[in-house]
Amino acid sequence: MAKVVTDENFEEVVLNSDIPVIVDFWAEWCGPCRMLHPILDEMENEYGDKILIAKVDVDKDQKYAAEYGIRNIPTVLIVKGGEIKEKQVGVAPKAVYKNKIDALL
Repeated sequence: MAKVVTDENFEEVVLNSDIPVIVDFWAEWCGPCRMLHPILDEMENEYGDKILIAKVDVDKDQKYAAEYGIRNIPTVLIVKGGEIKEKQVGVAPKAVYKNKIDALL
């Protein structure tokens, strides 16, 4: 199950993580965001504890969405060592996310 991340725990969960974090900036009303969720769930099952899936609801928590210039959702950031390593705007095939993660593991 993806970790719900808020403005209050973003730094602790995402930036201070020892493993790569896939951060999904999304909103409940966003159809493409809902299309992305099963892809991320599959990846979480496949990679287990090698990665963390984090979800930021941009309607509720806007600080980091604004800081990282998130203008469209879904936007996925892949963060490792506190730094953004990859960015994907919009829904992409699962292979796109897997290739980006595999390059960081």
